[in-house]
Amino acid sequence: MQHTVSTKTLVKASVSATVVAAIALVTFILPAEYNIDPTGVGQKLGLTSIAQAAEADGAVAVTGAQASNTEFQTIEVVVPAGRGVEYKFAMPQYAKMTYEWMTDGDALYFDLHGEPEGDTTGYFESYTIATSNEMKGSFTAPFAGSHGWYWKNKTDKPIAVQLQVKGQYEVIGLKQ
Repeated sequence: MQHTVSTKTLVKASVSATVVAAIALVTFILPAEYNIDPTGVGQKLGLTSIAQAAEADGAVAVTGAQASNTEFQTIEVVVPAGRGVEYKFAMPQYAKMTYEWMTDGDALYFDLHGEPEGDTTGYFESYTIATSNEMKGSFTAPFAGSHGWYWKNKTDKPIAVQLQVKGQYEVIGLKQ
């Protein structure tokens, strides 16, 4: 007896495999390999300690003359009503940043992302896209370049963001 597989079945299987791979990447691989834990599950499972141990053992070297900020630096960013702003940091490959931000009320759409150094194509890689009034975590820059947040205010009043960061970076600042 011969079975034929329909295109619909193949598409469903492909989509399912892609979803499972994306979940595995965000939940297990990024926390264990790069100490990037957008969901917090990697820390709860102890996976971020693997990447931290590798950094402590010198397996991941931070290159470049970036500042190593060991104390949290507090930055206030105001996102105007109905507009978006971007706040960026220059980081070498494998540099680590710990961050926490919160708004003074309403939630903002945001995209934590990076742009490779010297790229002129407009390419960027998103690490986390969501809508929230707060977020905390850490990430390791997968490539040298500018990394940071785009916040979009969909309300009719300005929203202030208090951003606290520490790690290996140089402030680029606000890009509107």
